[in-house]
Amino acid sequence: MQSNFVDQYKYKGMRKRLAELIARKGKFDHALLKAIEDIPRHFFLDSAFAEQAYEDKAFSIGEGQTISQPYTVVYQTQLLDIKPGDKVLEIGTGSGYQACVLAAIGAKVFSIERIAKLSDQAKMVIKNLGYHVKLYTGDGTLGLPKQAPFDKILVTAAAPEIPSALLHQLVIGGFLVIPVGDMDSQQMIRIKRNSDNDFYEERFDKFKFVPLIGEKGW
Repeated sequence: MQSNFVDQYKYKGMRKRLAELIARKGKFDHALLKAIEDIPRHFFLDSAFAEQAYEDKAFSIGEGQTISQPYTVVYQTQLLDIKPGDKVLEIGTGSGYQACVLAAIGAKVFSIERIAKLSDQAKMVIKNLGYHVKLYTGDGTLGLPKQAPFDKILVTAAAPEIPSALLHQLVIGGFLVIPVGDMDSQQMIRIKRNSDNDFYEERFDKFKFVPLIGEKGW
């Protein structure tokens, strides 16, 4: 991937319009919309697609993976109810864009990606932007037990079911947000851990993600 690490006023203008577009689609936190306005999404795409980076669409980043639609990024992040200082695990680093959004709103981000090439690319972009994100390569369906527990866990790929390992890496009172369903359509689910073995589940809108690959995935 040939990245374009140059920001310009035209891109800043495009980001502002993108944030305004997302704001019209739902009631979202100001800090989240500001992150969309501040983070140069074109840094995460091949330089040939810089102009398209600020469309509210998902794009291929190679290796059969995508950078999520900005609306979806905001939607999932809002469900997590991030508080400054929250320790957050992201399953599926991908381009690194979602991790930067989490960091921009004050989360302490741990992110795991199964494809080393994507993790390496994300590391380069995140470093360039100056965000502090701890990146790992491995099977995200197993979480990061050595770093647990987490206040929040975000899964950015479609799961056939909820991996139990992730549930048990949450603090009491923590949230897991994950899209669950078949290969064609998934429902966004938020689970709150109320006690060691008591979990409360809420269901939200339907989306379409790339599949979650791993021992507890597809």
